[in-house]
Amino acid sequence: MNNSCEYCQIDGGYGELIGETTHWMVYLAPSQRYLGTCVVALKRHCNNLSQVSNEEWTDFARVVQKMEESLEQIFQPTLYNWSCYKNSVFRKPNPNPEIHWHFIPRYQDPVYFEGIEFHDPDFGYIPRPEKREIPPKAMKKLAIKLKNSFTSK
Repeated sequence: MNNSCEYCQIDGGYGELIGETTHWMVYLAPSQRYLGTCVVALKRHCNNLSQVSNEEWTDFARVVQKMEESLEQIFQPTLYNWSCYKNSVFRKPNPNPEIHWHFIPRYQDPVYFEGIEFHDPDFGYIPRPEKREIPPKAMKKLAIKLKNSFTSK
């Protein structure tokens, strides 16, 4: 594995690892503007969606099912946004994009977790990439909840 890539490295990655399948790793994203936001990263280096194998796509479908069922069980989002952006990597010289998906649960009404209100001011529109950190204790509890649900599916 290429240890210089934040998505391919074994230790580290994008947030806290909460689950994995044969081909994908699921991380709880550090920003929780939208409660339950995660990043799903391919375990191997891959620049374009056209390079994802049929086996990896089939495995990704399992991830989608597990993630949506997990969040439905815990927080009942109104809908889910899945996006694959590679824009930010091209802001640097010598870009080397990695295939990863942003999983963003969306809520029409406010939802509460650990006494924190999560309101989605952009509901019905493209989510804004605005950072929202929550207290470390709440983040840890969220990671445990999602990890337990993901691994039980």
